[in-house]
Amino acid sequence: MTQQIPPPLPALPEPEPELTGVRNFRDVGGLPTADGRRIRSGRLFRSGHLAHATETGTQFLTSLGLHTVFDFRNRADHAVEGPDVELPGVRYVNIPLSDPAAGKEFWTMVREGDLAQLRTLLGEGRAAERMTTSYRTMIRTRTAEHSRVVHALAEDSVPALMHCAAGKDRAGLSIAVTLLALGVERDAIAADYLESNAPHRRYRMRRGADAVEPRPAEVAELLAPLFDARAEYLRAAYETIDEEWGGVDRYLAEGLGLAPETLVRLRERLLEP
Repeated sequence: MTQQIPPPLPALPEPEPELTGVRNFRDVGGLPTADGRRIRSGRLFRSGHLAHATETGTQFLTSLGLHTVFDFRNRADHAVEGPDVELPGVRYVNIPLSDPAAGKEFWTMVREGDLAQLRTLLGEGRAAERMTTSYRTMIRTRTAEHSRVVHALAEDSVPALMHCAAGKDRAGLSIAVTLLALGVERDAIAADYLESNAPHRRYRMRRGADAVEPRPAEVAELLAPLFDARAEYLRAAYETIDEEWGGVDRYLAEGLGLAPETLVRLRERLLEP
């Protein structure tokens, strides 16, 4: 009697690394496209800034075989957090994008302001409105920057990691634009985006040395819209694409200047066969 060999068990997903000095790290591999394909694992990563990566974290990031790190932070971010750690043999590309809560004075107020000031600045829906407006503005005014990223990925920049400060807004939107170009469904993009809300991923804001702890619970409530990934923010970006270009195809072709052959190369580099 011939013994039947059972089929191999499906491979278990790699455990997510514990990068204590890097927040919000993940591989976007596995996300499905509308035509039934998936993003290749190990090709496109996202995270918060790399400035505080530990030695162990740096070794892990080096092991990914990255070609390029895209840093969307601006000068103010660098002044607060510092430059990224150096990863041997990796190209570093800084493409500053506007922080949804842009402005040194704004963040000083957020970090050090009293409750009355924060209520005036952020209360009655103003914080969420600021974020929604920012997402719309980044889609409308940052087509050159997003085009540069997607063209680079199509040419020679894979594997790549994209990050900003928290890895939520500027990196989140740049990842979303890339995933749209790859044909990933909007719902799947949103699911990945909302992963930034996991407690171990969230950005930790540092307060000044003279700050008195603890702050009232109302402060956390006022600040929440700035530190949350909310579906309404990403939805505002999608709505702007539809309003300005009439849909994703025209946005990619006219807004980002992506020729059909560029999209083919991009998908060859980042999608499973």
